[in-house]
Amino acid sequence: MANEQNLDLVEISPTANPPVCRIIDYSKFKYEQKKKTREMKAKQQKVVIKEIRFGPNTDEHDFEFKLKHAKGFLESGYKIKSYVHFVGRTIVFKERGEILLLKFAQALEDLAKVEQLPKLEGKRMFLILAPKNAPAKK
Repeated sequence: MANEQNLDLVEISPTANPPVCRIIDYSKFKYEQKKKTREMKAKQQKVVIKEIRFGPNTDEHDFEFKLKHAKGFLESGYKIKSYVHFVGRTIVFKERGEILLLKFAQALEDLAKVEQLPKLEGKRMFLILAPKNAPAKK
């Protein structure tokens, strides 16, 4: 039947019982599949994570400065990965780093929700924040 119509016999679902086949133009079928995958890719949103670095002894002015940047990132719809980097002997101030990150999360609670609470990995303590309502990115 496929030869009479100058089309191809394509096996659609080989695992079905009995296997499902169609008589279609195979090149057109492949083109439409590529087109669908391209459209799906275009609709996807890429997650961009902005990083903000603190030290365990970060001063109030520096904290406010970085907080202002974080608010801008959240309003643009980006996620934030803030971390305290412990260098040398500053690793003994783990509590200070955790308090700093929790203070940071509390200051941004109206714009962001906490995705991951402070967690120490090696010489860094991480906190991940995501915007509550993600607007369109510019």
